[in-house]
Amino acid sequence: MTSEADHKPPRRAAIIFVFITVVLDMLAFGIIIPVFPHLVQVMTGGEISTAVRWTGIMGAMFGLMQFVFSPVQGALSDRFGRRPVILASNLALGLDFILMAVAETLPILFIGRIISGVASASISTANAYIADVTPKDKRAAAYGLMGAAFGIGFIFGPALGGFLGGWSVRAPFWVAAGLALANFVYGYFILPESLPRERRSARFDFREANPLGALRMLRRYPQVFALSIVFFLAALAQFSLNSTFVLYSDYRFSWGPQEVGYTLALVGLCSAVVQAGLVRRLVPKFGERRVMLAGLVFGVCGFLTLGFAATSTLFLLGIPLLALAGLGGPTTQSIITRQVDPGEQGRLQGAITSLGSLATVFGPFVFSQIFAFFIGPSAPLHLPGAAFILSAMLLAFGFILGWRATVDLHPMTPEPAAHAEAGLPSSGELPAMADVEDRK
Repeated sequence: MTSEADHKPPRRAAIIFVFITVVLDMLAFGIIIPVFPHLVQVMTGGEISTAVRWTGIMGAMFGLMQFVFSPVQGALSDRFGRRPVILASNLALGLDFILMAVAETLPILFIGRIISGVASASISTANAYIADVTPKDKRAAAYGLMGAAFGIGFIFGPALGGFLGGWSVRAPFWVAAGLALANFVYGYFILPESLPRERRSARFDFREANPLGALRMLRRYPQVFALSIVFFLAALAQFSLNSTFVLYSDYRFSWGPQEVGYTLALVGLCSAVVQAGLVRRLVPKFGERRVMLAGLVFGVCGFLTLGFAATSTLFLLGIPLLALAGLGGPTTQSIITRQVDPGEQGRLQGAITSLGSLATVFGPFVFSQIFAFFIGPSAPLHLPGAAFILSAMLLAFGFILGWRATVDLHPMTPEPAAHAEAGLPSSGELPAMADVEDRK
């Protein structure tokens, strides 16, 4: 029988690869952020209002493609394995960035943006891979590491994109293509398959490989469904920052690009420290449930601080609180994965990613409109921070929902070796409904 030590190197190498995959993907997407609107502007004849409208349409289409195809990729990975789906996604992204780099017309660029949305849906497969290769009591730390990868990509990606954009508006697309294709080559030679054939789905079912089918799957697990809503609310709340931060800080504190850039870099750095460092230290001591709920509380306090801050100093005090809100995401996701069979992890992660993509579609519009309304002449009161206050309310509701959904969940403890070998649940795991049916 293979010893536990024999499994550690492949598992460590696999997690490192997925971490590098996410970092490179986020770098690739971050690099084009500063120049994409300018490329659209070039293709629309230099008209700013037209460029803004088309940039918004393409951003919404990107989110819509993620919403539709995340369950598809998740189901494909459950049927055929994680490795081919991840590699195909990396290859498609690399070729797509080349397509956008050479695009001369708006329709070609639009098609490229659609392909990006389809291919980037593979984050659901990466998350399922983590669930495959990580022990249950270590998953929160692993998902925290993935959150840190997002932070690293978005700290350095836009800065590198801005630097490259000084040479050419198309240069960042070529570098992004190089990163994605290098990721494909690296994975082709390094990445092992994480889902054994005996644990794969017997068939690919189109009825479940779509957003509505994915939601029906979540409904089979009441606790998972409730925590998925918490995950969605947290993702939606985040868009108050993405959608209004630049305009809000200019309106309230007269910040320019330099102050905004430094502040966003600080946000990314603090988030990376919390998710890569604190999660793995706090979960063994306090348990996943307490850490998840604490993250939601910190998020409420952070957004309220931003919303009511009268000075830039008070506003900056909200950043550490928002960084600590990052404790909630990895722990929520870890709790969710323990309730679902290994052969359904791809569909589970596809459903969760699809919900996050739905936030991408609606979040920017909702929060930008709220900000515009509460600084406009028809507002019942002048409240520039209304978007942040709404985010605090969303997280407060998420806290209540998360508290009720996990009230019977015991703190996560390391799984005894005897239980692991026998396939028994750990003390912190609630049996999934499908598992209960199997035991009958």
